[in-house]
Amino acid sequence: MEEIEFIFDATKESMDSAVDRLRRELQKISTGKATPMMVDGLLVEYYGSQTPISRVANINVSDARTLVIQPWEKTMIQPIERAIFEANLGVTPQNDGEIVRIIIPPLTNDRRKELAKKAKALGEDAKVSLRNARRDAIKEIKDAVKEGVPEDVGKDKESEMDDLTKKYSNKCDELVKTKETDIMTI
Repeated sequence: MEEIEFIFDATKESMDSAVDRLRRELQKISTGKATPMMVDGLLVEYYGSQTPISRVANINVSDARTLVIQPWEKTMIQPIERAIFEANLGVTPQNDGEIVRIIIPPLTNDRRKELAKKAKALGEDAKVSLRNARRDAIKEIKDAVKEGVPEDVGKDKESEMDDLTKKYSNKCDELVKTKETDIMTI
């Protein structure tokens, strides 16, 4: 019995992770508004190692469409600009020798649709992770039944696993729907 509970807990943890990953990825999608999350995952070359941009500079929003990145060392301006270009964020960084500015252009209708499609694809990827976790858990439950766990307990846990998968799948749908609404709002 404890083995099945362990399987259930591990699967729940895996599903939590998939939803959290989706949430982080959706935050990186631009909605036409400046947000530090846009550059959060970028790595820059800092004394020979790849370092998150947030560890070498202050990242602030100066207005709804402008992101300001102020490196702690002036020598970091070029690596920060390079990282932004390579990330293909759809923006062009500008520097004045002291700071790097990113001006977020207004989104065209086509770009909005493209970003909404990207959000939907991220949601589907998260759901695939959920289904894979469910499949692995069901397999482990069936193996536990073969090893002596009562069959009715196994069936109950399989049913609970289906309910859990549906609950997390609905969370993914809500996150994607919210992001799509955000993207399509002008």
